[in-house]
Amino acid sequence: MKIRMNIKSAAIFLLLALAFGSLSAAEAGNKGRAADAGKTGRAAEAARSGKAAEQELIVLRGRVIDAETKSPLVFASVAVTESNVGIITNIDGEFTLKISPDLVSHNIEVTFLGYKNKIVPVSSLRDDGFKNTIALETAPIPIKEVIVRPLDPEAIVERAISRLGKNYESVPNLMTAFYRETIRKNRTYVSIGEAVMEIFKAPYNNDLRFDGARIYKGRKSTDVEKMDTVLFKLQGGTTSVLQLDIAKNTEAILTTEAMKYYDYSITGVIEVDDRPHYVIGFIQKPWVDQPLFMGNLFIDMETNAITEAEFGFNLSDIAAATAIFIRKKPFGMEVTPELATYRTKYREQDGKWYFSYSRAEVRFKVRWKRKLFSTFYTTMSEIAVTDRTDQEVIKFAGKEKVRYTDIFSEKVSAFTDPDFWGDYNVIEPDQSIEAAIRKLSRRLKFSDRQDLEE
Repeated sequence: MKIRMNIKSAAIFLLLALAFGSLSAAEAGNKGRAADAGKTGRAAEAARSGKAAEQELIVLRGRVIDAETKSPLVFASVAVTESNVGIITNIDGEFTLKISPDLVSHNIEVTFLGYKNKIVPVSSLRDDGFKNTIALETAPIPIKEVIVRPLDPEAIVERAISRLGKNYESVPNLMTAFYRETIRKNRTYVSIGEAVMEIFKAPYNNDLRFDGARIYKGRKSTDVEKMDTVLFKLQGGTTSVLQLDIAKNTEAILTTEAMKYYDYSITGVIEVDDRPHYVIGFIQKPWVDQPLFMGNLFIDMETNAITEAEFGFNLSDIAAATAIFIRKKPFGMEVTPELATYRTKYREQDGKWYFSYSRAEVRFKVRWKRKLFSTFYTTMSEIAVTDRTDQEVIKFAGKEKVRYTDIFSEKVSAFTDPDFWGDYNVIEPDQSIEAAIRKLSRRLKFSDRQDLEE
């Protein structure tokens, strides 16, 4: 049955759209050499220093799973204790952690929402890669109060929707955020980009005002030679992560109209930041034949605020999902989405909740006709808000804003500034976004921005 609301147009902004373009191996080599020749002396030296330092690092690989179901835990945090080194697991529950030799005597702490933390000595990890499996046990937290009334998951979601205008900011905000975007071919990174972004955050109680973003400083590292005969581009990554703010962009999940097409269940009760939360699972109804979303909403019991969401796209109808994800591809190539996961988090301050983090990770299988083996490409975009203000907030001019049709790796070159990154001179895709932010902490606050003092 076709659903009446235009869910496709609403959902399309939550998905990472991809564009493929033909690129011969010779062209790839020429472009790679041209990029190297164009580096400044300082940038080239920084790259050489980064490679030398990386050779001295110890590389730890592993996989985090649910102890009972053996399923991978996506976006689990893996950090070295008493250090700033950390990473988040990918859509297969896998992680790659690079540490200096002086951290071998430390422990690794693995955490995941709703699970018991686990401490693993670094020295106990084997050097045979992803055979290091770390299993986490669930940790349901009892409710501090006895609830005698029956719980209706739909009623809980309806209350959360009714309070969106009260729980979230009602005035515009200007935010500074750190953005990262990567593309992996199988297990190898082939494109990496980072940027400091400025975000105009529109009020949550006004559907006629929209968010906007512009790049303040950025950089990229693209190894075109590893792309073989296909140039794989990620379109709209910077706008997609903002559209994952489902409390603002409610059309696909958080409206009373959208609720008609989902089944809801209470999957647990946990504490987030010492506050009890309902965990509400949702999945599209069996009679809905158009791909929708499925996942969990974490709803604060006291305020009915949605403080976090973990969800994915229903890929059971491969043909329909492919039509949504793929913008264009070369003739003779088969491209199918394998997995799509999303995460959004909010932070509370003075009784209001603010968008603080989102991440999207999508994996595709690419196969040429008449070729035996397939190639897997994984795209990841994530953004973390580092500062905000509601004073003297002005909307960005249209020509400044990044658009959904923009390809970040092509646009970011106009915002390069080697001096801005300082000691943080090598992009480290296996490092957690939190660790990258700590290295740039003084450059990510409005109070330390010299350009705002002029």
